[in-house]
Amino acid sequence: MNPIMTSLILSSLALGTVITLTSYHWLLAWIGLELNTLAIIPIIAKQHHPRGTEATTKYFLTQAAASAMLLFSSTINAWSTGTWDITQLTSQPACIMLTMALSMKLGLAPLHFWLPEVLQGTSLKTALIITTWQKLAPMALLFLTQHALNPATLLTMGLLSTLIGGWGGLNQTQTRKIMAFSSIAHLGWMATILTISPTIMILNLILYLLMTISTFTVLIFTTSKTIKDLTTTWTISPTLSSLTLILLMSLGGLPPLTGFMPKWLILQELTSHNLPSLATILAMSALLSLFFYLRLSYTTALTLPPTTTQNKLKWRFYPKQKTTMFSTTLVLSTLLLPTTPLFL
Repeated sequence: MNPIMTSLILSSLALGTVITLTSYHWLLAWIGLELNTLAIIPIIAKQHHPRGTEATTKYFLTQAAASAMLLFSSTINAWSTGTWDITQLTSQPACIMLTMALSMKLGLAPLHFWLPEVLQGTSLKTALIITTWQKLAPMALLFLTQHALNPATLLTMGLLSTLIGGWGGLNQTQTRKIMAFSSIAHLGWMATILTISPTIMILNLILYLLMTISTFTVLIFTTSKTIKDLTTTWTISPTLSSLTLILLMSLGGLPPLTGFMPKWLILQELTSHNLPSLATILAMSALLSLFFYLRLSYTTALTLPPTTTQNKLKWRFYPKQKTTMFSTTLVLSTLLLPTTPLFL
């Protein structure tokens, strides 16, 4: 793609999110979301491949439907309350429609069907943008309207998302689909805690972004599109292979690592609000996700590829890649648990 067009599209993508984050008027928030959607369409479609075209069409139709629903819900609210202020959301039908629209934009179950398919049809870098940057604007709107949203609806959708995110990733061999189901499961945890403790939801979102960025950076660095590709990570960099194992355990939420922090705080908050059964099911669903992370880490760091040990280097030569962002996010994704008292 032309560098000028690339910079224009990426700046539009950033601008759309910033407009939504800083808006107080429903129309302004809708404009930001639309700009965001329209900016990423050429990024997904730039591969000139049937899968890329299919992913672009699915993404566009889903996001357009969600945006229309959001605009409709804000219009209903303005009709009943006489104001377009985002925080003045009082109409019950508008609240339900807004929850559905933002859930569709994020990929929360049961409106998650587009996310694995879209990610599978895009490149790893585009999949990284969809699973990280594209979640910011809808999450900001959920955060602003959390006082008006129905807790039972969000708890149900959060529970469904964690279960589907766990079950769906079990039999996948494509790393992008695995990351899509991982994203659905993490969003489920955020939706569950949103109405109970919004600050923990923000913390969870930040740590999810950190861990997802570092995982995708590993996949981009090793050009791994399937689990089979990950078996040759050791021949590229033994250090990276070992660190990937720790990173995947952090994504799964094992105790000594950063990923355990949001799960721990969410389970503690749920039990203190007399929801022990929900907390138990959530904790059990985390085991499903942990299983496919374990499978990934097993093939990455605990097995050797089917080649002789004399073959030291992978046959492809890699250009020099900057590893600053990768090393920073990887360290933060694994070693932040001791800072937990700062967030309590």
